[in-house]
Amino acid sequence: MDGDLAVALIAFVGSACVVVFCGAKLAVYGDVLATLTGWGRLFVGSLLMAFATSLPELSANVSAVRLDPPNPELALGDILGSNMLNIFILAAVALGFGAKRFMERVAPEQGYLIVAASVMTGLALLLGGLGISVSLWEVGLSSVVLIVVFIIGMWLVYKTRPQDDNEYESEPLMGLGRAWVLFGLVAAGVLVSGFFLAWSADQITEITGIASSTLGILLVALVTSMPEISSTIAAARMGAADLGVAGLYGSCAFNISILFYSDIFFRDGIVVNHMQSGHFVAGGVAVGMMLLGLVLVLAHRRLRQVVAAGVLGLMAGAYVAGAVIVATLGASEHQSESGERPELSGSSTHLG
Repeated sequence: MDGDLAVALIAFVGSACVVVFCGAKLAVYGDVLATLTGWGRLFVGSLLMAFATSLPELSANVSAVRLDPPNPELALGDILGSNMLNIFILAAVALGFGAKRFMERVAPEQGYLIVAASVMTGLALLLGGLGISVSLWEVGLSSVVLIVVFIIGMWLVYKTRPQDDNEYESEPLMGLGRAWVLFGLVAAGVLVSGFFLAWSADQITEITGIASSTLGILLVALVTSMPEISSTIAAARMGAADLGVAGLYGSCAFNISILFYSDIFFRDGIVVNHMQSGHFVAGGVAVGMMLLGLVLVLAHRRLRQVVAAGVLGLMAGAYVAGAVIVATLGASEHQSESGERPELSGSSTHLG
């Protein structure tokens, strides 16, 4: 038992180091691509950076629903916990890099992306609460709705992106082809190391024994959000706050869309219908934190430093409070999860 735990811890630390390194490089190459493609930091951050940094969530979610027995509670906890943690990362990095000074570098057009991420997270909670059991070709209608809203949201972000946010201070040091190759390589590094992160986290919790929803919201979310942490810090150090913030909110939106891909591999109902109390807490806290971030982005020029720092501190405090509530709920759920996982009540109606 102790030997297995030691192996899992070594794998966890080693893969975490790789993720941190690759995440930092994503910000560098992403900024180069924003300039060379002309797409700008907002769109590159919300799409390319968000996709690359969310690869561990994608891997962990598909793996969770393919377990025997499948663990949709873990998948949901990872998604909603990651969204809550992403905004905590924003608050912590912004506070560390001057609060108001950091937010002043964020274009107000980020508001469209923030609204998209907030709507998608809130919609996932609503669909989970409704428990709609209709499926289309083995995929839940709720999941189809989420992916459609994601596509519409990203289209709006692209159409409303600022045209003058390619503020590279000097000529990029590489060509477009090399930038794409290097971005792809570090993204692959995130994916592979993210798999080992998810595996080692699962081993650690299986040995120690933690409720699946709590595990996903707190530990696995922390693990799979490591690329966001390193890439956002790297972007802030480069003076590319727009890129970092877009990566975080874009990751929140992409995370919710992962429920669609997870549902493709899930055969015991519909993933979103397995939400538990901890999931609703994490999702609700995440939406509240996102909306506070929206206020900062839209009104940062009119806010004093102390007010901006206070709002960021409130966002960070909301995460801590949410984590405590989730941990408390998880302690009460642990006894029920120590036995056999209950079957999903009701049957799904399949169309097509």
